[in-house]
Amino acid sequence: MRFSKAVLALALTMSVAGASEMASAAPATTERHGASLFGDLKYGPDFKHFDYVNADAPKGGELRYAAIGTFDSLNPYIVKGEVGAGINLIYDTLLEPSMDEPGAEYGLIAETISYPDDFSSVTFKLRKEARFQDGTPITPEDVIWTFETLKKLHPFYAAYYRNVEKAEKVGADSVRFVFSVKGNRELPQITGQLPVLPKHYWMAKDAKGRPRDISQTTLEAPLGSGPYRIAEVIPGRTIVYERVKDYWAKDLPVKRGTNNFDRLRFDYYGDPVVAFQAFKADQVDLRIETSAKNWATGYDFPAAKDGRVKREEIRMRNPAGMQSFAFNLRRDMFQDERVREAFNWAFDFEWQNKNIFSGQYARTDSYFANSELASRGVPQGLELEMLKPFEKELPPELFTTPYSNPKTDGSGNNRANLRHAAELLDAAGWKIVNGTRMKDGKPLAVEFLLADPQFERVVAPYKQSLDRLGIKVTLRTVDTAQYQNRLDNRDFDIVVESFGQSLSPGNEQREFWGCEAARRVGSRNVIGICDPVIEKLIDRVIFAKSREELVAATHALDRVLLWRHYVVPQWYSPFARVAYWSRLAHPKKMPDYALGFPDIWWYDASDQKASPQNAPTKP
Repeated sequence: MRFSKAVLALALTMSVAGASEMASAAPATTERHGASLFGDLKYGPDFKHFDYVNADAPKGGELRYAAIGTFDSLNPYIVKGEVGAGINLIYDTLLEPSMDEPGAEYGLIAETISYPDDFSSVTFKLRKEARFQDGTPITPEDVIWTFETLKKLHPFYAAYYRNVEKAEKVGADSVRFVFSVKGNRELPQITGQLPVLPKHYWMAKDAKGRPRDISQTTLEAPLGSGPYRIAEVIPGRTIVYERVKDYWAKDLPVKRGTNNFDRLRFDYYGDPVVAFQAFKADQVDLRIETSAKNWATGYDFPAAKDGRVKREEIRMRNPAGMQSFAFNLRRDMFQDERVREAFNWAFDFEWQNKNIFSGQYARTDSYFANSELASRGVPQGLELEMLKPFEKELPPELFTTPYSNPKTDGSGNNRANLRHAAELLDAAGWKIVNGTRMKDGKPLAVEFLLADPQFERVVAPYKQSLDRLGIKVTLRTVDTAQYQNRLDNRDFDIVVESFGQSLSPGNEQREFWGCEAARRVGSRNVIGICDPVIEKLIDRVIFAKSREELVAATHALDRVLLWRHYVVPQWYSPFARVAYWSRLAHPKKMPDYALGFPDIWWYDASDQKASPQNAPTKP
């Protein structure tokens, strides 16, 4: 679940409904309708709707979208199983992120939020009108049960909410989260990202009289509180969601102009190539294009030429994060940084960008690329102060040399880079014996584990370079279920992995790079990083007292991650490439920090180019 780190603060009014419901007194706080880590909120308490939505967008139509692989569960809150696409559409959270201001959230299930100056707790007052889809009110007991259950069941929540000590009821309609530390500025806000599940539903029996168990996979359509409910499930093939016409939050400012399709249909395809053919055949309505080759050469079919299919590049201003070839440090051969660095010297990005990607990408040189959070040059000022205490544990070059990836001229002649890679491998003790890199009688042999066949054309030329170094390389492409299972259980050498970031990094960094996450099955620390320096820098990010300190701490963390050579960085584009049949529409001014799909898109009945498909009804 890639969580957007929108930040929000709302206020608490302590309502007292008898001594038995009273929690311990909390420091004085101020009620708010929303909050931001970046200063003042853009939208005031009386705002009508977000600027980036079409508040009068028509409701109706069916949106068809392609998912890849298969699914066998509708429970996204456990590690087990392959979860069906779009499942989070049925759930609401305490707060709703804004898409046109970084790090900002506004009240959804929560009407107000408050927290003291020392960030030792946060309290949410729930809206009286908040309901699950069976009409049952959402209560503090639901929030508390959800928090305790998810933290116990899923490694993401265990890491994300590690410093949330407990949740307690305050009066009749409020919940307070108490923190085990002070000064963690992000905790009041990330607790607002908690989805709220119906305790009464999960404590009851299913239609066959069996007790429900949230710790297990299920194909029974769960009860939610969100704008959509599950209408149809064909296991492994299709999930259809229908809009909840009497959705409790549809007239709230944070929801006006959103959730405009009557039905959302997710059909599963065996691989992206088949899914693209389905899009061209008008079996899929919108495609977020991730293949540079397809974007450059694949849209020459009639509908794209005559305007029935539109293509857009929409500028995104979020950090691009790190897409990479990620090493499994649990393998002995990758314990030596020189081996990992050698793999980077063998990767000829410039040739690939020219010959495979049609020059559409930039090389990723930061875990926070495309943002002010990316480290540059050499450490200075506050960042240098943060790194100095660890000078003996870090490479000397980190302090004197700007990090940069190896480069070539794009001709395909990367002989000089391979020579340097060979020197690194030699220094690490991997010597050539009869054409093969050997150490302690064992060959240097690696497997690239892939879930997307399109990456085979990227790995194949990379393999040739590694072969020239005497490294034995195999490529293995498996289905998504097998891939996820092997990833969760750390049964891989090298995988393609992305580490998405926001403009307000914080507690999720523990899940990416922390020691505790490295030991947990199914965590996002797939690499297996456990470094005392990185642990301390993560804390500097989390406990930053100002934006200036947060940026400096993120630069320091980024720089150490880069110089440890945990990955071979790949590439990024600041644009989202979107192709869609012209019966769909989106606001003219799109938000800066999200594509907003499908939330703020709608079915455009006025477009006559594309054949009509489930024409919309009136709002």
